[in-house]
Amino acid sequence: MSERDLFANFERMRREMDQLFGDVFARRRTGFLPAVDVAYALDPPRAIVTAELAGIDPAELEIEIEGRKLLLSGCRHSSGSESEVYQQVEIERGHFRRVIELGAEVRGQEAKAVYEDGMLRIELPLVREMDTHPPRPVRRPGVGGGDPVSFTKSGDS
Repeated sequence: MSERDLFANFERMRREMDQLFGDVFARRRTGFLPAVDVAYALDPPRAIVTAELAGIDPAELEIEIEGRKLLLSGCRHSSGSESEVYQQVEIERGHFRRVIELGAEVRGQEAKAVYEDGMLRIELPLVREMDTHPPRPVRRPGVGGGDPVSFTKSGDS
């Protein structure tokens, strides 16, 4: 058997192992990703992000807003003692960091978060078009030294 065939067999075996066990090992290395819902409400205009974070101490949650990204991070600690022997382990534990892409600009400084019954609900007011493009004064054509007129993009109300 040539050296090339030997490495090809190892590579094939590694791929097959990844297919069989890759998901299990990947979770253990990287922590977990909490489930998240993102919704939008019209009155008042806001994004509503709900994250499933049962068993996580709210004091250890980090919430950051960077442009259109909401970053959630924290840790779910093990609740059992080292003397316990598990038959089944399904609850994911460890550190997590979740980046949620929002579909609109938000005013992060006005965000409100509530943690209740293992669910984190964050309400983020949306930036209105006028918040990003304030009216600017424009001189009326043909009138020298006239009063400024507010100008907004067409389609604004």
